[in-house]
Amino acid sequence: MNRLMLLLQMMCLTMCAASMDSTLQSTRPALAHRLIDHAAIQPKALSKTKGSELLAAAPSLEGIDFALLSYFALWYLGNYYYTIANKLALVAAGGKKGIPMTISTMQLGVGVVYALYTWLAPDLRQTPSITVEDVVKMIPVGFCAAAAHSFSVFAQSAGAVSFAMIVKAAEPAFAAVIGTLLYGKKISMAKWLCLIPVIGGVCLASVKELDFAWSALITASIANLFAAFKGNENKKLMDTPGIKTRLGSVGNQFAVTTILAFVLSIPFMIAKEGGKWGTFMELLKTNKAVSNNLLASGMYFYLYNELATMTIKKTSATTQSVANTAKRVIVIVGAALVFGESIAFMKMLGCTIGIGGVFLYSLVQ
Repeated sequence: MNRLMLLLQMMCLTMCAASMDSTLQSTRPALAHRLIDHAAIQPKALSKTKGSELLAAAPSLEGIDFALLSYFALWYLGNYYYTIANKLALVAAGGKKGIPMTISTMQLGVGVVYALYTWLAPDLRQTPSITVEDVVKMIPVGFCAAAAHSFSVFAQSAGAVSFAMIVKAAEPAFAAVIGTLLYGKKISMAKWLCLIPVIGGVCLASVKELDFAWSALITASIANLFAAFKGNENKKLMDTPGIKTRLGSVGNQFAVTTILAFVLSIPFMIAKEGGKWGTFMELLKTNKAVSNNLLASGMYFYLYNELATMTIKKTSATTQSVANTAKRVIVIVGAALVFGESIAFMKMLGCTIGIGGVFLYSLVQ
């Protein structure tokens, strides 16, 4: 019930986010005025000291961005609950020997249904006015998004969730190498040096990982590789003249990318697990752990990613770095506790060093 309420709250906040941003500034002064008026009435029944304290405290609420705080809270919780629901669905469907490609594809499918709903529902979200040429240009981003998601799901099906997340935290190392070798980006020496603790931390965590699996390490690394390609391809895409205007919003961009990722995942799902489709449908009908967690993980994945995009759009680079670091720690430790995974000192030390390196990497110039 608690997860359902959180899911509904995330849906409502995501749906209202676009209109909230445009109206928040105009409504906040009126809200502050009501707060001050309310505080001003109270001193009649209180001492002068308490009344002055209330008057001094009330205006301080005016500077709080409650929308942004909601974005942060639901982004963190959504990521955490996605991780839990995803693992539960994978375990119920047979783990790494089950149907992880089908699970990952259907999770994207859940996001597609939600995205289409936001466009079809009256006055909810304006549909993008993109051209066929725009869609073709978005295919590389959609393919990389599909591959990054699928390999991430493979990694979580192959070993401990916390270990897969620690390896995923090394994504900046892959982004630096891919960006330098293939996209002509220049990385400062300070940034290269920050990658040493990132890689070292992952290696240290792997040494004492009780649930270590080469397949988890390899697939999580491949997920990082495609995530790095996605970031660079997305930057190229956004440099296309007029495409931002035709997409209309960040939410629309994510929706179109998800639709493309889903469509592009289907052939790979058929090739890898097409013979197990009957098994999947039977599990969907008879096993609530599969059906419920598949639906929940699909919604959590879509909503937390969209909220993360909105959060990043409203914050500075430093705030983003702190937020991402805190999120990784919460998800890694939370997943380890929920699933009873190893939290040995060496693993946590490696995790701390690796995430610390990521944090420094994101701060230095």
